[in-house]
Amino acid sequence: MDSILITIKKSLGIVDECEDFDDELILFINSVFSTLNQLGVGPEKGFSIQDDTANWSDYLNDDLKLEFVKTYVCLNVKLLFDPPSSSTVIEAINRKISELEWRINVAVDNTEKEGNDVEV
Repeated sequence: MDSILITIKKSLGIVDECEDFDDELILFINSVFSTLNQLGVGPEKGFSIQDDTANWSDYLNDDLKLEFVKTYVCLNVKLLFDPPSSSTVIEAINRKISELEWRINVAVDNTEKEGNDVEV
C-alpha cells in the first residue's frame, strides 16, 4: 500500500475502488504537501499528486525517519474532508498534528545537521 491516495482513502474508510471523492481528497492532500514543503519536507520545488499512481516513496525517498509524515497527512486530510462532530476529538487530533509538526521539524533539522544530501 504505497499509493498516497489509496493510503488516505483507507484511513478515511473509503474503499480503493470508490472514486467519488478523489478530486476533493487530492486537493486536500496537495494542500497538506504545501504545508509540509514549508516545514522542509519533500522536494524543494514542491510535490503534488494527480491520481493514485503517486507513491509515498516518490515523496519521502524511502526515508524511514519521516514515516510519521504519512500520519500527519492522514490526520490533516481527515480534518478537512470529514471532521469529527466532537470538539474533544478535534482538539485531540489538532494536538497530535502539532506534535507531529514538532517531530517533523526535529527530523528535518537533524537531517540538515548531518549534512545529508538526500532530499527530505
